[in-house]
Amino acid sequence: MKQPLNAQQTLHALIDFFHPAGRVFIAGFAVVAILMWFFLGGFFFVIGALLTAWCAFFFRDPPRVAPTRAGLILSPADGKVVGVKEVKPAPDLGLGDTPRWRVSIFLNIFDVHVNRIPADGAVASTIYRKGKFLNASWDKASEDNERMTVVMTLAGEHPYAGQNLGCVQIAGMIARRIVCDAKKGDRFKAGEHYGIIRFGSRADIYLPPGLAPLVAVGQYMLGGETVLADCTSSETVRAGEKR
Repeated sequence: MKQPLNAQQTLHALIDFFHPAGRVFIAGFAVVAILMWFFLGGFFFVIGALLTAWCAFFFRDPPRVAPTRAGLILSPADGKVVGVKEVKPAPDLGLGDTPRWRVSIFLNIFDVHVNRIPADGAVASTIYRKGKFLNASWDKASEDNERMTVVMTLAGEHPYAGQNLGCVQIAGMIARRIVCDAKKGDRFKAGEHYGIIRFGSRADIYLPPGLAPLVAVGQYMLGGETVLADCTSSETVRAGEKR
């Protein structure tokens, strides 16, 4: 029978539930709430406590179960699919000029903002570009907004091994801070963490040329769990409708 956690283990499990990039913010909000209690009274403490709870909720990092079959491409983020389009990648993305399918995922302030690697492989390059802070749900945010691109060389036993996939973190109107922990040469397995975008944002994934996505506009994605494409499938682009 599984033994219950002691106080120290419980504390560590609680800390691990939040992304490292957010722990200092959560602690800061908590300290401010306590100071408000001492110097301003209970009403202001309640406000501070609510803000602390919201900050903790934003930086939550729940565990995910990543499908492990070779060739699966997973969603890099939680959120709603706002675009499925075949495009010619922008030159600064480092993905060449061959048209490829792009899936755009919008993260609102209530979504988990941890970003996860979509497929097994190695980081070929990381490219940062300054830009605007337009509404991340707009289509032109993919071209105009500040962004960080991670180009992955796919690995595994499937037809697209050795080809590149692009995963782009895009800032929004509120999200002004992109954190990317991936570096050139790093090797990842699908579903592993590689970064976070603070306070509302967008994630674009550029599939290898010829690989069609298996999701439709309006679907909700779970980062590291939802299958976005399958390198072993010959299925064409999916359509969807609300029912």
